[in-house]
Amino acid sequence: MSALTRWMDRTLYGGYGNNWNDELFRQRLLAHIGADTRCLDFGCGRGNVKQMNFKGIAGWVAGVGLEPAVFENRFIDEAALLDLQAMRIPHPDASFDLVFADNVMEHVTHPPATLAEICRVLKPGGRFLAKTPNKWHYMPTIARLTPTGFHRFYNRLRGREVIDTFPTQYRSNSAADVRAIAQAAGLKVRRIEFIEGRPEYLRIFALTYLLGWCYERLVRLVPGLSSLRCVMIFELEKQP
Repeated sequence: MSALTRWMDRTLYGGYGNNWNDELFRQRLLAHIGADTRCLDFGCGRGNVKQMNFKGIAGWVAGVGLEPAVFENRFIDEAALLDLQAMRIPHPDASFDLVFADNVMEHVTHPPATLAEICRVLKPGGRFLAKTPNKWHYMPTIARLTPTGFHRFYNRLRGREVIDTFPTQYRSNSAADVRAIAQAAGLKVRRIEFIEGRPEYLRIFALTYLLGWCYERLVRLVPGLSSLRCVMIFELEKQP
């Protein structure tokens, strides 16, 4: 990152940290977490996002993932592997008050089966919250048109570790997708919000950063363009 882009960081987005959207998601989750809350971090991985650490705040935090790295996750009380072939979370029915997924839903190949399984392990009245890219934003649009190898290359340019760069699907990444899949799974949509902030994927060069800043101003200031913002957070509820 050049001195100019660092200056743009300070001048245009002085209040933003490296994981500003995870901080935002954390605040949404904390509104549902108490000392007795039983949580499941769905797709938690190795635990490289400190904002998803609720150990000691919630009553109990379990995590499931696709790779053995989940057993390295120090933010959870119990780790398990997800049976992807059977699409089975290894926990009994009605086990959790809260299930959350941070940047996971964009990788899900079969969202209806996934949400049905999440619904199964939720208690009646329990909530599922997910943060994921909005597929109508320019970043997921480009990602859908390019191979995973390019994603790894670009993340390397951004100074990000490529070990956690996985293939994307974007099959549950719009408001229409979420409503349809939630209804099929027996979950009620409580909230869908779209957020635009610092243009993370365009901060490599000053010119692209400037273009990203213009886009951010546009979709934040024009109400009719809110559905083109980058980050989507949705909240679903299992009916009693």
